[in-house]
Amino acid sequence: MGIFDKFKGKAEELKDKAADLVDGHGDKVGEGLDKAGDFVDEKTGGKYGDQIDTGVEKAKDGLDNLDGQNDDIPDKPSA
Repeated sequence: MGIFDKFKGKAEELKDKAADLVDGHGDKVGEGLDKAGDFVDEKTGGKYGDQIDTGVEKAKDGLDNLDGQNDDIPDKPSA
């Protein structure tokens, strides 16, 4: 077993742990990502709002799909 095989195994472990976290607490993960995006948007004066929103949505989709299903993180409520 090579060093890269060990890294691959650890990466799979971390992915599984992240998927379990999102499965159990998707609503909180989504809220945290939304708050982080709002914070960055505020700090940049709204200059990059569209790019920040896109990044937050891609992060949500990526985390939500860790288990192969898009069912754990709810969409951001409309303001």
